Amino acid sequence: MDLIFCGTPQFAVPTLQALVDAGHHVRLVVTQPDRPSGRGMAVSAPPVKQLAQMLELEVAQPEKIKNNLEFRALLEKLRPEAIVVVGYGRIIPQWMIDLPPLGNINLHGSLLPKYRGAAPVQWAIAMGEPVTGVTTMRIDAGLDTGDMLLQRETPIAPEDTALTVGPRLAAIGAPLMVETLEGLKLGSIAPREQDNAMATLAPILKKEDGLIDFRRRAREIWNRLRGFQPWPGAYTSFRGKNLNVWQAREDQESAGAPGEIRVEGDRLLVGCGGGTALELVTVQPEGKKRMSARDFVHGYHPKSGEPLGTDVPRDTEAQSQP
Repeated sequence: MDLIFCGTPQFAVPTLQALVDAGHHVRLVVTQPDRPSGRGMAVSAPPVKQLAQMLELEVAQPEKIKNNLEFRALLEKLRPEAIVVVGYGRIIPQWMIDLPPLGNINLHGSLLPKYRGAAPVQWAIAMGEPVTGVTTMRIDAGLDTGDMLLQRETPIAPEDTALTVGPRLAAIGAPLMVETLEGLKLGSIAPREQDNAMATLAPILKKEDGLIDFRRRAREIWNRLRGFQPWPGAYTSFRGKNLNVWQAREDQESAGAPGEIRVEGDRLLVGCGGGTALELVTVQPEGKKRMSARDFVHGYHPKSGEPLGTDVPRDTEAQSQP
């Protein structure tokens, strides 16, 4: 099948590889422009571009696409049978939606209609879902509202974070996209409308989403900590300085008022909402490397009854970035 592939992050890489391996003719790979990234802010190519170059595929990196006449003329000249979209990072304009006969087929990282939006993997974990998955759907003018084609599920284990679930979804999504295209070509897939009454949103994450509110129950805080890895992470403050929390677990006994520390030997517990408690396992004080709770207890000598989170962290971004 003649295709155009639109994608940018690592999540999209397995799908592009699977399409090529399946024998599809990817006429053009469209991805975001190279941008500065990482601690050194060096300019780097998106993961999809790096793979496309390895596969010797033609690449386009337009800054804008909605009213880009040159880009539109290129796609119209290529006349793809379908456009595959995976984490591209741009709203697909109507002229692109209308262009290919089989439509613009998106791989979304959730079991739609739940978690429509930019961060479905993260929010599914943060909301304590036991199961998530991927959906292939036909893009329309709405936000992830198009007709669904195929779905695959995967469980979310207690030890899972967004860093483990994301690659798993990418891996099961890649063959699902190949299966979807084959089904569309054969006419064997019956598109299903989404039940809008069941829809939930997964908005793009903000830095403040990582600020721990100890008035939440321990389970809620733990789920958000797992879902928001590696960014914005989970953070609070201790003695006026930032404190990132990288690992934690629920404790069966109450530790006191929300945000109140209880030190038990080498263990560091914090009171949470509803009389619950969270044990901090791995933390990172401001300006320091990650350390175990034991090392924190012996290095900083926190006292039972001391509060966490009474000072608003001043700037957590540098510590939270992977």
